Amino acid sequence: MEHRTATLAEADRLMTVCNSCRYCEGLCAVFPAMEMRRSFADADLNYLANLCHNCSACYHDCQFAPPHEFAVNVPKVLAEVRNDSYAHYAWPAALQPMFRRNGLWIGLICATLVALFLFGTFLWNGAGAVFSAQTTPENFYALMPHNVMVALFGPAFLFAILAIYMGGRAFWRDISARDMEDGAHQSGIDYARAGHDAGRLTYLDGGGDGCMNADEQTSDNRKLWHHLTFYGFLLCFASTSTGTLYHYLLGREAPYPWWDLPVVLGTVGGVGLVVGTAGLLRAKLRQYHDVRDDTRFGMDAAFIAMLFGTGLTGLLLLFLRETPLMGILLAVHLGVVMTLFLTAPYGKFVHGIYRYLALARFARERRGEMVPQDA
Repeated sequence: MEHRTATLAEADRLMTVCNSCRYCEGLCAVFPAMEMRRSFADADLNYLANLCHNCSACYHDCQFAPPHEFAVNVPKVLAEVRNDSYAHYAWPAALQPMFRRNGLWIGLICATLVALFLFGTFLWNGAGAVFSAQTTPENFYALMPHNVMVALFGPAFLFAILAIYMGGRAFWRDISARDMEDGAHQSGIDYARAGHDAGRLTYLDGGGDGCMNADEQTSDNRKLWHHLTFYGFLLCFASTSTGTLYHYLLGREAPYPWWDLPVVLGTVGGVGLVVGTAGLLRAKLRQYHDVRDDTRFGMDAAFIAMLFGTGLTGLLLLFLRETPLMGILLAVHLGVVMTLFLTAPYGKFVHGIYRYLALARFARERRGEMVPQDA
């Protein structure tokens, strides 16, 4: 079978070998899904790659791993396919090269430039206010009016949501194309099951023992760091959403006291983001080199850095909002947040969406509605 890239062709070879062996079928969702196929189109390989959580257990358990002549390295090859799939389905297509360029330095430079622009705007509106403690009720809005903030960040946020949706839609249509032709039914139960598996990171455990590290010792630490990051991000989003409802529905404007719901959600979420992303970066650096896709390490690091920066600058802004540092911290925080919005559709952020959709398809396959492909 012809494939779009050499990486997809290599993934096809590995899945063919693994389908003959089936020693690793109990480790995660990839191998049961693989066994339902006799051949592997590009869409099937993209689907399997996004089911993979890169725990590396199959690499260490495999009797055909390097230096064997079969050179079976499923985690690394599926990581490469998975990262390529983000770019392949990205919307609009003209921005697909952003995945190649979205590295750590690009993210830091973008955040710095946006922060400098915002800080310059603050200075233009009144240098005295920037370096003064803002103890008045207006606080943040004394430097940047609420309507200006919405006008700047609203379009960026909406574009990010649209681009992520369109990319996820293209991915889902591709991996489900054969189901649609066969009239297979996707149930709400499948989406609920996928939400359960995604929320609990069911398959990030190497079949029960945990992820493999460079020292070949198993650990569930990656699951902890992922949970802290994911739920920390959700709490921060809930904080912003609650503040928006306060502003437009109740007429209550920021800043809010420390005990109010937006501040409590933001504080807990910010701590989760900082601790979780620091743990993820450490785990990534300690990951066994042979199973890591080093060509996209910069993209992974950029995503982690933007989330870490969002959490850290948000916490600093909260605790120092009534000091002369507030203006600088506000510019830095908004610069990081704007960069996160702009790069989200073209970076590692989308992996959560694609993995959820892959899990939803796997949940339907487990219900026995899919007939194995003919050879």
